[in-house]
Amino acid sequence: MGRTNARARWRMLASALVAAGVVVGPVAGPAAADGSIRENQWHLDSMHAQEMWKISKGENMTVAVVDGGFKLDHPDLVGQLLPGKDFSESPGGVGSYSDGHGTAMASLIAGSGKASGGTGAYGLAPAAKVLPLKINNGSVGTVVSSDFLGQIGQAVTYAVEQGAKVINISQGISAVTASPTDVDKLSKTLAWARAKGVLVFSSVGNSYQSGNLLEYPSGLPNVVGVGAIDRNATVTSESQQGSQVILSAPGADIVEACTGSTGYCKGHGTSDSSALASASAALIWSVHKDWTANQVLRVLINSAGKPNDGSSRNNIIGYGVVRPRIALTEPGDPGPADVSPVPSDAVTPSAAPSPTASASAPASSAPSPADTPTDVAVGAPSVQPKADEPSGSSSTVPIVAGVVAGLVVVAGVVFAVVRRRRKSAGPPEVVQVPPVLPQQSMGAVPPPPPSYRPPVPPEENPYAR
Repeated sequence: MGRTNARARWRMLASALVAAGVVVGPVAGPAAADGSIRENQWHLDSMHAQEMWKISKGENMTVAVVDGGFKLDHPDLVGQLLPGKDFSESPGGVGSYSDGHGTAMASLIAGSGKASGGTGAYGLAPAAKVLPLKINNGSVGTVVSSDFLGQIGQAVTYAVEQGAKVINISQGISAVTASPTDVDKLSKTLAWARAKGVLVFSSVGNSYQSGNLLEYPSGLPNVVGVGAIDRNATVTSESQQGSQVILSAPGADIVEACTGSTGYCKGHGTSDSSALASASAALIWSVHKDWTANQVLRVLINSAGKPNDGSSRNNIIGYGVVRPRIALTEPGDPGPADVSPVPSDAVTPSAAPSPTASASAPASSAPSPADTPTDVAVGAPSVQPKADEPSGSSSTVPIVAGVVAGLVVVAGVVFAVVRRRRKSAGPPEVVQVPPVLPQQSMGAVPPPPPSYRPPVPPEENPYAR
């Protein structure tokens, strides 16, 4: 009876909210005009961006984006990027790229929409600035654990020193193949960054069906791991699960700027989700400048759309789906400044897979999603991806006026240890809906985390100068 009543309440709330894809009426900020790229950015409508932009657009906030290169002259990014730095040890500098991943992440965070007379792609925090930091994400040549995690550590250190309050890392490497020494060094750096008052977000990965193996940096303490939902408020079938999932955000059919021939792509994956969670933090911090990282994260958690199984969190969507609109209009008590709202900040989840492991809320027993797409309730995956689908975070298909039109260039060969976040996709006619497959067990679920412990003292960062 309790569950029935709860579900009825969710439906009543859902009926009163704007469904995903419905254009909000004229308000301050860019409108979704017919034929525009913005018109097809359903996630902005679902997250009530135009309503939020009356309060905050991320003014005076810097979000560092650690990725594989950036198209600095993309019309939606001109004026949005700060002078960045290249840690990749590859030729070309920050403005060179082998794929459009970094460009897409930057546009989701702070895209201006200025292309084609203001009909381009908007970021969730269009007044924020992006600090572009290039690493070798495996798209150029080969990369090993020390290169990948070491470059992330250097980039995080630089971002903190440059004053970035939010860092987005839509990248990852399998925890099974990562060197313990490299992992330990990066973990210390992340603790150092948190002690400096910085929030680090990272995509949890897209290989749920093919092993659900933990990835770093999302599986490390002091990182906000982000999973993905679709426009129906359902967890995407590829989004990885486990105690490393702290929050979730839209991550399916996301229209974004890219480096393709049209300048726009439709992506999917936890990379996009992480970028939108990072932008959400920037929106809140822009208004509440005196809040600490713990307080911003606590409000994000408290205002999140909760699991519709009645739990406070589960291993599928974490504490819920980010709702920056609620965080801005009804933030509530931000709580203590020096206490983390996530005890798992002090523990590293297990990296080993287990055929007998079970989650606190496994997908096979999770309830159905809400009848109407809302920013309130979320459900479990309804289908599973093909077993051979890579763990890349986004598939990209070029868009012209919001319509799929063309091919994305296939990225370079990646060394086996790197779990690349973006996978190539062909034209829409060859993309098939994944079949419904038998439920497979998830990777090992870590034990309950201990009580919160203070982060590692700042002086222990191995990359600090």
